[in-house]
Amino acid sequence: MGRVGAAQKIEIGASAGAFNYKGDIATSFNPRFLRPGGSLFFRYNVSRSVTFRAEMLMGSITANDAYSKDPFQKVRNLSFRTKLSEASLVTEYNFLNYQDRRFALNWTPYVFAGIGYNRFSPNVRTSDYPTKGWVIPYGVGVKYQINRPWNIGLEFGTRKTFTDFLDNLGGPPISTNKLDQGDPSTKDTYYYIGFSVSYTFYRITCPE
Repeated sequence: MGRVGAAQKIEIGASAGAFNYKGDIATSFNPRFLRPGGSLFFRYNVSRSVTFRAEMLMGSITANDAYSKDPFQKVRNLSFRTKLSEASLVTEYNFLNYQDRRFALNWTPYVFAGIGYNRFSPNVRTSDYPTKGWVIPYGVGVKYQINRPWNIGLEFGTRKTFTDFLDNLGGPPISTNKLDQGDPSTKDTYYYIGFSVSYTFYRITCPE
């Protein structure tokens, strides 16, 4: 009979979770604006400490001035909904010795960072601005091998963007009306909180 080798290089999985947004309409993280999202991902475990991950992420973000404590925002009374999709490549660094241990507790916290490219589609678009561009994903997570070859994980990630139009409110002023203007000095940000399940493929070594 064959045996399972120590190397477990390839892992595939999916996550389900929620998106949130920070920008001109929500100036800080607000749980009220959480919206569902999900992803499919591929991991290549280079070593016990380093993992490369490719991921496809989809969901939506939203916010509404009506829920702000700022009197100006209440008068402005804008809201938006934007669909998002993202492809990314990141590197994960595992803090603990995450390896194949069939009969032992196997888990680790980790950090990740990389590069991504997104497309977005606001429900209202009032000017001709780009709706795709680069993002920098980074964040923290924890993963746990519940029963070989199955793993679960929990992750919180931030996406630094180079656009101010996720909320259809950015760029140079389009009129002299202050209510039509956002803050062009800052870019929009979005977050993803996800719970994942993945399957690791083990190399089978057969005797000669």
